[in-house]
Amino acid sequence: MEFLKLILTRGVLAIVVVAGLTGCVTSPPRHVDNICHIFDEKDGWYDDALSAQKKWGTPIPILMAFMHQESRFQPKAKPPRTKLLWVFPGPRVSSAYGFSQAKDETWDWYKDQAGGWGADRDDFADAVDFVAWYNSVSHKRNGIGLNDPYNLYLAYHEGHGGFSRRTYSNKRWLTGVAKKVSSRAATYKRQLAGCQERLESNGWWFF
Repeated sequence: MEFLKLILTRGVLAIVVVAGLTGCVTSPPRHVDNICHIFDEKDGWYDDALSAQKKWGTPIPILMAFMHQESRFQPKAKPPRTKLLWVFPGPRVSSAYGFSQAKDETWDWYKDQAGGWGADRDDFADAVDFVAWYNSVSHKRNGIGLNDPYNLYLAYHEGHGGFSRRTYSNKRWLTGVAKKVSSRAATYKRQLAGCQERLESNGWWFF
């Protein structure tokens, strides 16, 4: 009887632990089309985005527009699987993962150059820092302005070499997406102007 009680106790404890871990998984914001609502809901995200802006130079609205396009702020987002024989799930189209949809090799490059080996793609602070860092490389290698979301996104999608070769020029769907990202960045910029002072007053920044 004591042995059975011990098993049951441990079983209940395991269920509680699993439930607790599940509850800790970051969920996407409820209102992804309004940057003020995002930062109001997600404690710490504004400070993370501001830190990335200060460190690498890309404005917050552009960083957030990239994240919206790539994952709609889903921390564990992955590309869809291919189909084998039109039925069975096959491999995913790429290794892209997380908020920023960074691929394995690009993330490893970031960790080596800037992020440290503890950085995770499903951590918002690390992901937004990655986007800002990548844009800073686009600025240095391709001469793209850090206030130019359209061309920054093309370089983000095609890579720095691909952007130099203009591989996007025959991809109308991609230039359309880049225009959408640029438009969302402008919208986020207008929205942020109405709440940034309040967000700043809620933060703890010491210089």
